[in-house]
Amino acid sequence: MSQTLPDRLSVDPDSPFHDEALLARGIGIRFKGVEKTNVEEYCVSEGWVRVAAGKTLDRKGKPLTIKLKGEVEPFLKDEGEA
Repeated sequence: MSQTLPDRLSVDPDSPFHDEALLARGIGIRFKGVEKTNVEEYCVSEGWVRVAAGKTLDRKGKPLTIKLKGEVEPFLKDEGEA
């Protein structure tokens, strides 16, 4: 059973683009053809991902992120392994 993934998704629970049920299933991201494991947020239509900038935290205790632009391809990990 294939499910279309959202155009934008975030791991931050305070974000309006957060979907706990979908994240629990396991989402993988291919950015410029390489699988990334440290993606905090992505947007397919605008072509960017946000990745953590090392171990640096902001004043609210959340990781600082860097926006990288390029081709973004999300996939479900359980379907990608099959």
